[in-house]
Amino acid sequence: MSTSEPARTRLKMPGNLQADDAIFMFTTAPDMLLAKRIAHMLVEEGLAACVNLGAESLSMYMWQGELEGATEVTLTIKTRAGQAQQVASRLGELHPYEVPEILVSGPLGGSIAYLQWLADQTRGS
Repeated sequence: MSTSEPARTRLKMPGNLQADDAIFMFTTAPDMLLAKRIAHMLVEEGLAACVNLGAESLSMYMWQGELEGATEVTLTIKTRAGQAQQVASRLGELHPYEVPEILVSGPLGGSIAYLQWLADQTRGS
């Protein structure tokens, strides 16, 4: 991770992940149109093998001391650990929020064929 990355997109990653390990990254977008654009860009650029868009839902959170409520779309990004910082950086470029939600989780396992497909789709970048 480069120290020149903006703090809003720098990731804290577990030390036991290998570059080829499959991960899920989660973010939100303020509307379906932007969610689709982000998903399209990440897949087209080879940063994600697949991005699932959830239904719009209401998020409640504190922001600068005030209770906020906003409709958001959750994106589940399937990629490799070695791509995580690039995905986060790209989200920073595409995302309108001052502090975009960027969370990382990993599967405990999965179909070998699917995991191979995921790795193959994200190796080009």
